[in-house]
Amino acid sequence: MKHTHIRIASGLGFYGDSALPIRDSIARGEVDFVVSDHLAELTLAIVQKDRQRDPTQGYTKDILTLLGSLWPLMQAKGVRLVCNAGGLNPQGAGEALRTLFEAKGWSARIAVVSGDDVLPALQARPQDFAHLLDGQALGDIAQRMVFANAYMGAGPIVEALDGGADIVVTGRVADAALFLAPAIHALGWKHPGEADFTDSDWNRYAQGLLMGHLMECSGQGAGGNFGAQAQWRQIPDLAHTGYPIGEIHADGRFLITKAPGTGGRVNFDTVRQQMLYEVHNPHAYLSPDVSLDMGTVQFQDEGNDRVWVSGATGSPPPPTLKVVGGYADGFKSETTWGFSWPDAWDRAQQFVHTIRTQLAEQGVVHDELFVEHPGLNSAHGALSPMPEAEVLNELNEVWTRVVMRTPDKRAAAAFGRLLPWQGLSGPAYTCGIQGLNSVSQLLGIWPTLIAREAVQPRIDWVEVKA
Repeated sequence: MKHTHIRIASGLGFYGDSALPIRDSIARGEVDFVVSDHLAELTLAIVQKDRQRDPTQGYTKDILTLLGSLWPLMQAKGVRLVCNAGGLNPQGAGEALRTLFEAKGWSARIAVVSGDDVLPALQARPQDFAHLLDGQALGDIAQRMVFANAYMGAGPIVEALDGGADIVVTGRVADAALFLAPAIHALGWKHPGEADFTDSDWNRYAQGLLMGHLMECSGQGAGGNFGAQAQWRQIPDLAHTGYPIGEIHADGRFLITKAPGTGGRVNFDTVRQQMLYEVHNPHAYLSPDVSLDMGTVQFQDEGNDRVWVSGATGSPPPPTLKVVGGYADGFKSETTWGFSWPDAWDRAQQFVHTIRTQLAEQGVVHDELFVEHPGLNSAHGALSPMPEAEVLNELNEVWTRVVMRTPDKRAAAAFGRLLPWQGLSGPAYTCGIQGLNSVSQLLGIWPTLIAREAVQPRIDWVEVKA
């Protein structure tokens, strides 16, 4: 049965986001779907470390918490879930959900979408996968890669929903495509390649993609993280910010709102800020499903947390898909050391000078020593205006974060041994030490492109009966 409109609730905006506002959307928002985006740009690097420790891991474990608390309410109200919590191991996520549902005595038809793993292709033909931003050849880095995943589109999710999935768990899918898929499925939109697919259909896809872009960051789409100077103070009840709800109609028009009784704000300003978030070219916002031109978009702010959005223009997507790859890129060791008044700044500089001197004298192999001062220049770096020297030394305290990057794990461990003795033999008035002997492996990120036809989505089913 095709609908004239559906309502979609924003789920998580990143791995570890709060699921509490989702309950409000389900309970009071009259929604048909929850769409949850667990994979921020670097989340694959996080779950890769989980997978290194345990091959059964590699997915975002917050999907278990989310469904563990919300599924009874979702099932009672007939709400379906689409999410990309599968990360690097969608099948592992599916099996973990099977275990959870069986233990709870719940029933569900779960679709697991994979096929985004393109690591073998990159390692087989590294010459085909130059760095997307600077054109650097992949070369020997290919053999250090530990994951490479293409951003798939809405197609396999639509197929899973058409097949009756209550829950769809994917790997790496373009964020906004997660939201576009329920619209295509429930509103009966045509598929590209059909003989009568027209420019109007591309515009519907553009509208669906734009809705997803406005909702993919959970509370940020409803007044959270609102950055307008002074105006952010007018956002009500940030302690209980609601997540956006999108009501999309068969012609592509959609309403952005939120559940009644929640904090935050949906208005012209908060919606337009989210529209431009992470957008390089608003006239060519590329996705696996459609190329979106935001230049024709129109907002109609009705007040009371209701903004209608229309007018997006769509055209065919590019012939390639974006790939995010991760490769072993050495290690880092860091510490943050604080000094209090008087002469706090000069003492901090002596601390750093001592570290540089000992690194050189002891021949510790390293590629970089990064230094910043939280509270002074860590937010804006070189753009931060620094006070004059006499003002710096009158500061109540100065914190110094020192990070050494090295290809050698032993060198990273050695870095920590250069520091503790300064507590008694270095500059006076140390007021705190954080992260001493903190060593971690680094993963470099490699963005590139792959031919669309080289990525073959796959759907596996997990059936759980009460």
